[in-house]
Amino acid sequence: MNGVEKILIATKNEGKAREYRQIFAPKGFTVVTLNDLPEKIEIEENGKTFIENATLKATALAEQTNVLTLADDSGLCVDALAGAPGIYSAR
Repeated sequence: MNGVEKILIATKNEGKAREYRQIFAPKGFTVVTLNDLPEKIEIEENGKTFIENATLKATALAEQTNVLTLADDSGLCVDALAGAPGIYSAR
């Protein structure tokens, strides 16, 4: 790698951003987050799994910003509720 590379972490959580900076800075990456983007980018998370939603976010953001992007998706999967609410936790 020559020079400093940039990586976009698809989060607004400053705690996560701090952790990612600790991981990526020694490897020569500058970490930016959704808070650093000049405009808000809306992404429809219509996947059926956490992996699909994370992939949708990472792909859309990378295409729109032209920056290497890392995204995740998570939620509560409760055994007593047969895995619900799962991907619908935030909704």
